[in-house]
Amino acid sequence: MISRIDLRGEALPEGSALRDLLPRAEFDVEAALEKVRPICEAVHHRGDAALIEYAEKFDGVRLDQVRVPAAALRRALDELDPAVRAGLEESIRRARLVHAAQRRTTHTTQVVPGGTVTEKWIPVERVGLYAPGGRSVYPSSVIMNAVPAQEAGVASVALASPPQKEFGGLPHPTILAACALLGVDEVYAVGGAQAVAMFAYGTESCAPANMVTGPGNIWVAAAKRYFTGRIGIDTEAGPTEIAVLADSTADPVHVASDLISQAEHDPLAAAVLVTDSPELAEAVEKELRTQVAAAKHVDDRIAPALSGKQSAIVLVDGVEEGLRVVDAYGAEHLEIQTRDAAAVADRVRNAGAIFVGPWAPVSLGDYCAGSNHVLPTGGCACHSSGLSVQSFLRGVHIVDYTRDALAEVAHHVVTLAEAEDLPAHGAAIKARFGWKVPESK
Repeated sequence: MISRIDLRGEALPEGSALRDLLPRAEFDVEAALEKVRPICEAVHHRGDAALIEYAEKFDGVRLDQVRVPAAALRRALDELDPAVRAGLEESIRRARLVHAAQRRTTHTTQVVPGGTVTEKWIPVERVGLYAPGGRSVYPSSVIMNAVPAQEAGVASVALASPPQKEFGGLPHPTILAACALLGVDEVYAVGGAQAVAMFAYGTESCAPANMVTGPGNIWVAAAKRYFTGRIGIDTEAGPTEIAVLADSTADPVHVASDLISQAEHDPLAAAVLVTDSPELAEAVEKELRTQVAAAKHVDDRIAPALSGKQSAIVLVDGVEEGLRVVDAYGAEHLEIQTRDAAAVADRVRNAGAIFVGPWAPVSLGDYCAGSNHVLPTGGCACHSSGLSVQSFLRGVHIVDYTRDALAEVAHHVVTLAEAEDLPAHGAAIKARFGWKVPESK
């Protein structure tokens, strides 16, 4: 059901050579880029008409308008299962606690008397959020995108989610209910690349956004790449990943269930166990056979994900080597199930989010830990972070110098400008002092 990679007995290679030994899903965004290009340009030139046309072509629904009426949001919340509502409200509460603590404050540094640099944090003006609507419905992703944007102070937040035939062309009612709970009242029944194009270009119904965030399929990722430079994005999200670093103290029931929990997202989902215990590996394989047989989405998601080239059990000589492997892999979600798990977790350098010990499974982070589940995939955790309040803020430096403060450093500025053969830079300083550079004090 799941392959093995045995890295025991030899020194592990460095850098990319080690990464190349590890499993990874194939996710060719570049190939998808050419297919989304005409979709994006159709939205550019034909606006809402193109969005309505693509809803019929891709989603099988004929829309009169793409904007979801406010009454539909209220109705979805009124009809929401009380238990689901309670779960969403608790998820929102915890997410707000964590993300409110991420807010930045303006800070002024006095470089010299009369010379200051202030760093001011300014929120993005308008953000378009995307909530997928394919194999599963993700109201949790609405929360994970909306809460940090709101806590950052973004003034205008809109959301798009694919229209659903079974719900009369509206997005899934749980998505709408989550929007209502969050106070997001600008919602569009638009999916895929065309949703990203709607936010990037704007249409008759939807004003253009400065930034688009939220997970999606390969077409959404390709559209984000297409608009790089025109809009800000969070990441080109690929298939979900879980890596578990475990030793002989780990419970194979827990490990197997956590691997399956991510495998049920998508047939390309990656599930990787890194362990120095052959006995644990055997026990996890046995548990996988048992638990998968009892799972719901076996044939279309779980079995293909676990048996795919992106999933494996990786055997290593020890936890030290295991740390090197998981750092090379850079998982979206990394669980540490070892002795002294907190100390081991503290040494990890590359992961989207780290889950410490047996009582912090990835599923907790997906919904109610308070952390954000929009995380870097495909090894991007070695250079990128998950979604946060910071994602929606821009740091702007405000430089304020008096005449005396400029005079003190003027000779250095002129010297450096001339060293770079940019004499006009130096002239801009000289002009302020009658073309004579002040002597340094």
